[in-house]
Amino acid sequence: MNRFSKSLAPGAVMFFLALGAWLPSACVAQDKGAKGGGKDVLAVVNGQPITEADVRTSAAEQFKGLQREYEKNSHDLLESSLQTVIQDRLVEAEAKSRGITKDQVLAEIKPTPVSDADVDAFYEQNKAQIPRPKEQVAAQIKTYLEQQGQQKARSAYYDSLQKKYKVDIKMEPVRVEVAATGPATGGPATAPVTIVEFSDFQCPFCSRLTPTLDQVKKKYGDKVRIVFRQFPLPMHQNAQKAAEAALCANDQGKFWQLHDAMFSNQAALGVDQLKAKAVELGLKAEDFNKCLDSGAKVAVVEADKKAGSEAGVNGTPAMFINGRFLNGAVPLENVTSVIDDELRRKGAS
Repeated sequence: MNRFSKSLAPGAVMFFLALGAWLPSACVAQDKGAKGGGKDVLAVVNGQPITEADVRTSAAEQFKGLQREYEKNSHDLLESSLQTVIQDRLVEAEAKSRGITKDQVLAEIKPTPVSDADVDAFYEQNKAQIPRPKEQVAAQIKTYLEQQGQQKARSAYYDSLQKKYKVDIKMEPVRVEVAATGPATGGPATAPVTIVEFSDFQCPFCSRLTPTLDQVKKKYGDKVRIVFRQFPLPMHQNAQKAAEAALCANDQGKFWQLHDAMFSNQAALGVDQLKAKAVELGLKAEDFNKCLDSGAKVAVVEADKKAGSEAGVNGTPAMFINGRFLNGAVPLENVTSVIDDELRRKGAS
């Protein structure tokens, strides 16, 4: 799949929204929002002026977030528009080479017909998120699957045209500078791709991302390095201590063992339970307990949270693949698409 090919996930989300259901993929912190203003005095309190500079300084983080969002949206629009132009040029080249019209070329794209069995399979797979009997939504499901089939067929066709005609994409993706500091697994520090993950041990969506990253490690080996940074959210009462516990375990070389144990049982993240897990994993109990009880890792956790917020993280899980932001427990396909593109850019495919 080329780097412009889109996952079916957004379409599925729209389908479920149409049925009155919602499928979140991340634990999200509260967004305080922000408003702008001119450079003049915005208000006067007790004879003292309040300028735009005063307001922007007081809400600097929110304004930075708005700027990041604007830049991302502008880039996404440019990228999608570039995709449209590239596809049009490819169809034009194919039509010219065969002596037919562009419409005739596009008419040859035939998706696989949607059967009743396909509708049944989709409903069974997703019925937990569909709040209606199958009979009431079967027509909508079939329409949705037909639309997705058409998109998939077009995507595959454009991929074949890109292989036939030379396409050299020069556009750079949006990147955010994020330090790859923290416990790491996979490839070395010199690996061509580095994933910096911000996560919360009590967030259910973070646990769903763990198998995805395990598959990434298995598929890419030393080409991908995964770095874990802490981002415990305030509504998860055990997340802060779990983050500290992971770092205490890291002091004894057991970070990933405790990482896996906590994600495998997120209902058991109380301090006493964390201490029991540490003993089960063979950590030195006295050192671990002292580290956890003293708050020795609070500053590290806070530094990770600050770095994540400055990079635009406001929920978990969040990933930066060579600085390219992916939000939520995205499917493996979304992750590998970015990794493959990064490897291609670095000549390490």
